[in-house]
Amino acid sequence: MGKAKISGYQLFVLIVLFEMGTSLVISLGIQAKQDAWLAILLGSLSGLVLFYIYYRLYLYYPDLILTDYLPKVYGNLLGRFFGLLYIVYFLYLSSRVLRDFGELLLAFAYPETPLFIIHALMVVAIIYGVKRGIEVLARTGEIFFLWLYLLAIAGFVLVIVSGLIDMNHLKPMLEFGIKPILKVVYTQTLYVPFGEMIVFTMILPYLNHPKKAKAICFSSIALSGINLALAMAVNVSVLGADVNQRSPFPLLSTIQEIKVASFLERLDVFFMLALIIGSFFKISLYFYASVEGVASVFKIPDRNRLVYPLGVLLLLFSMAIASDFTEHIKEGLSIVPIYFHLPMQVGLPVLTIIIAFFKNRKKAAKKDEQMMPHS
Repeated sequence: MGKAKISGYQLFVLIVLFEMGTSLVISLGIQAKQDAWLAILLGSLSGLVLFYIYYRLYLYYPDLILTDYLPKVYGNLLGRFFGLLYIVYFLYLSSRVLRDFGELLLAFAYPETPLFIIHALMVVAIIYGVKRGIEVLARTGEIFFLWLYLLAIAGFVLVIVSGLIDMNHLKPMLEFGIKPILKVVYTQTLYVPFGEMIVFTMILPYLNHPKKAKAICFSSIALSGINLALAMAVNVSVLGADVNQRSPFPLLSTIQEIKVASFLERLDVFFMLALIIGSFFKISLYFYASVEGVASVFKIPDRNRLVYPLGVLLLLFSMAIASDFTEHIKEGLSIVPIYFHLPMQVGLPVLTIIIAFFKNRKKAAKKDEQMMPHS
């Protein structure tokens, strides 16, 4: 691991930007209809429990990233194999978010532009950022974090001033009971975006004050959950649950409804900026984790040599993962949660923490035994 260090505030910013990502602009948890906001909040609470597992692993191996400590838990061969799986997982998810970004931008602003060109321009920016390192990404995040929040506050105030909010759209609460909401939580909102915190097992060792990690990560996940739940509640209260289900970009539809004093309208730039900022940081952090993972597993001292070839792979994957946007969304809702997120975010970490617990308990017992005075 390199000597790069990030502050507690920078880690907080990166987590919030990552969690918001494209989740802010899509119909997150809308299968729960008017209770989508509740599905998001419950997803964030479950995500906190899941993150606690990642945090405990960090406490066992505070100086090592995920792909470095897996061989210590499982042995060299199996540990490196699992490390490779995580590298593929991170690279695949970065390509999925890139595809989300490209398709959204294509449909919203640039219908005549080839998808490949949009992806290529974003990949160039990501390669530049990742090549500069986690410290530069973190400092850049500090700047854009402020802008994103200013946009969000301005948009929220304008929605209220426009008189668009109809609280009746959020009723009846729990119309079909808690079961449908829990189904959405454990098939969607737990994994995206909260379970995706697994990527920060590749970043936590760079924190300059490790003792602050728990408070920083828990507070940033909680804030992200509240932000996303509030955004979805606003979307549903403005558009209604049915329109939200049909709309691929409910946040855009909500923003397009804003009309203040017959002159302030068509604020689509709010949506575009939120999409670009969120997507850039989410893809960058996934891509950074895959680069660090490859350097770790294959013992490559200069990780910058990997940025360009992996950047090309990212671009190619983003084009190849689906033939069109409909297939991409269907794959993301039905295949990815069960076959990718569940084993990589839940299954393997739970198994790893159990084995690490017993291994570290044995080490502690052996150490105590050695320290005992001999008769």
